[in-house]
Amino acid sequence: MALNFHSEPVPLRTDEHGAVRVGDSQVLLDIVIREFNNGADPEGIVHGYSTLQLADVYAVIAYYLRHRKEVDAHLEARREEAAKLRQEIEAKQPNRSDLRAKLLVRKAQMEPEHAAPGE
Repeated sequence: MALNFHSEPVPLRTDEHGAVRVGDSQVLLDIVIREFNNGADPEGIVHGYSTLQLADVYAVIAYYLRHRKEVDAHLEARREEAAKLRQEIEAKQPNRSDLRAKLLVRKAQMEPEHAAPGE
């Protein structure tokens, strides 16, 4: 009896925000690849992210190993986009460099008000 080979699509999908997710889960491709590159095996990754399917993780890692340059370039572009967005958000925030000092002064001013009599 001959074995019939079936071609299956890579279990990756792009969500409405442009993020690539694994299988039917909400787990990002970035996370699976980071875990793999940090030494985790597919079983360990699934153990850490219970919504993942083991076969999906194996398929994604196989895809990554065959297309490492493309995937790494995609992940680097995502990191750069995130850094740019973080800079834009931080640039719009008020300067909070002296906030801690102001809070400590306020705390010191309030302490005598709440001290027990005779202190």
